[in-house]
Amino acid sequence: MSKERKKSNGSEGARVVVPMLPLREVIIFPHMVVPLFVGREKSIAALEAAITHKLDLFLCAQKDASVVNPGHNDLYEIGTLGTIIQLVKLPDNTVKVLVEGKRRAKIVDYVPNDQFIQCEVQELGGLQEDPVRQEALLRGVKNTFEEYVKFNKRIPPEVVMNIHSIQEPSRLADVVVAHLTLKIEEKQKILEIVDTAERLERILSLMQGEIEILFQTIENLHAAVPGHSGDWYFTGKYPTPGGYKVVNQAYVNYFEKSEGRSY
Repeated sequence: MSKERKKSNGSEGARVVVPMLPLREVIIFPHMVVPLFVGREKSIAALEAAITHKLDLFLCAQKDASVVNPGHNDLYEIGTLGTIIQLVKLPDNTVKVLVEGKRRAKIVDYVPNDQFIQCEVQELGGLQEDPVRQEALLRGVKNTFEEYVKFNKRIPPEVVMNIHSIQEPSRLADVVVAHLTLKIEEKQKILEIVDTAERLERILSLMQGEIEILFQTIENLHAAVPGHSGDWYFTGKYPTPGGYKVVNQAYVNYFEKSEGRSY
């Protein structure tokens, strides 16, 4: 199997032929390190080929996770070139693999292979971008993400420290979006945005929209659920930031019909 990288003209990235690992219900961005459990024969063969020939792996999401044997039309065109950090074969003949996303890439062509899906991909990037605009967006995304974490219990607070230490705009965008609660389709759309500033703007907009939904005034909460005024969560007797956080989480629980506590 060839490991040669083909040079392209202009700002286009290099082309390379690599094995593909189709993904179900997950989008892997550059700079992400993700453990995956793999059971499909062709996918395991792709992993083994990447290790044997010391190749990158094209990590590409399926459009429909229920498809067992995805064809060309079942896969998104843009994914992430990644490397295998560790691979462990399990007793049930499945594999646990730790992969790291490296660079965006798009499928140029499929290469015939009976054992696994193999494709020629082209790296994406290399655009001329405005550093001043990027720097302003970088600060905005960092500050907004800090607010976002206050309302999202799934994100450990220490993640904010890691985010603030990132100075490279493209890396920041990919690390932040990996922590956002978004549908697979929305994450795929962001993966497909090559322009860093545009990607940061989209992520910033999504976080601001989420914060606006999560943090409402007491008056807006009453207006949103007028028939729910008997619940003590919505009395409005919470003058502290912690109290407002409780009452907003109560609203989210009510809206999502969740029976979980808001505190």
